Amino acid sequence: MGLNKVVADAAEAVKGVESNMIIMLGGFGLCGIPENSIAALVEKGVSSLTCISNNAGVDDFGIGLMLQAKQVKKMISSYVGENDEFERQLLSGELEVELIPQGTLATRCMATAYGMPAIFTPAGVGTEVAEGKESRRFTMYGEEKEYLMEGAFQSDYAIVKAWKGDEYGNLIFKDTARNFNPLMAMAGKVTIAEVEHLVSPGELHPNEIHVPGIYVKHIFQGVNYEKRIEQRTVRTA
Repeated sequence: MGLNKVVADAAEAVKGVESNMIIMLGGFGLCGIPENSIAALVEKGVSSLTCISNNAGVDDFGIGLMLQAKQVKKMISSYVGENDEFERQLLSGELEVELIPQGTLATRCMATAYGMPAIFTPAGVGTEVAEGKESRRFTMYGEEKEYLMEGAFQSDYAIVKAWKGDEYGNLIFKDTARNFNPLMAMAGKVTIAEVEHLVSPGELHPNEIHVPGIYVKHIFQGVNYEKRIEQRTVRTA
């Protein structure tokens, strides 16, 4: 393969994903969701997955499709609203959920990408988030505070969506679809990137690349992306 990391489609990209694996997925709300890869995972039928994502999609989109297919045993997220099936599985005990403050989730992803085993954060001190976790006191700017130790993530795959990518795996994200995608891309043990536009090497300006190809294992051009709006509010006439 050399530097060329292109695979034919989503099915080929996710063929190494197996049941019981830990998967990181980029996206925020309905923005920047790796739709093609999720559809391929649903078709593949893998189960008992642990999914690390900012949110759990909605009932008929994103990770919500995997929840409908009963493929997820645990969600590690910071926001899990607007998903009736998620709520049903949580309340019935079918789904394990670990809620993480959003900044902590992002920083743990960053720590994973940087090869750091843990971070210390004041978020969650004195709450249920702190139960069973180690804490230490540090002095910052002359003030001593208590900080929780939060571990980096251990994942088998990271799956992200970018606007543009080249055959070498270099990625550019567009506008707010950048969100968690770069962090997840850099944190994955094996990273799969689906892109709206796949271009030849040299077509992406080096100064515009958000994630260098060294982090990406497989890349493919996706199809039929939906441009959904999660909540639409209009002025009454």
